[in-house]
Amino acid sequence: MRVLVTGGVRSGKSRHAEDLLAGRDQVVYVAAGPVVDDPDWAARIAAHRVRRPASWTTLETRDLAGALGRPEPVLVDCLGTWLTGVLDERGLWEASVGEATEAVDALTTAAVSALRARDDVVVVTNEVGLGVVPEHRSGRLFRDLLGSVNQAFGAACDEVHLVVAGRVLTL
Repeated sequence: MRVLVTGGVRSGKSRHAEDLLAGRDQVVYVAAGPVVDDPDWAARIAAHRVRRPASWTTLETRDLAGALGRPEPVLVDCLGTWLTGVLDERGLWEASVGEATEAVDALTTAAVSALRARDDVVVVTNEVGLGVVPEHRSGRLFRDLLGSVNQAFGAACDEVHLVVAGRVLTL
């Protein structure tokens, strides 16, 4: 089963995604976000690590296609932090919308192709399209790109789960 789990910040997405793979011994947990020197971010990462079984392997990478090519069940957490890392690494925050879109689309296409070739995958993402239009260009760029990424992953998954206030709705 391929499942995309989406929802707002602190909605319970990651916990739900982990629960979907509970009881599996050899899960690869893909931490796809950027490395950030922030004590609050470090505390969030530590809390996630404590919740996961010791038998799960953590893989810190933005190579989603490569990570999804592994034979074990995979949990990707999350596409929003992955996108942030990609935009940071490639210096795309100030690039033209076309250039940023082209780069992200190529990576998304490769990852979705790898996703379609397997089962036992849970992918977490953020839902950012339900609010107001961001004031700053970077916020609009992120929102628009993540919306496209989410659509591509959602189309490749068997189910999409929306998590709101810890409650799950299967779309």
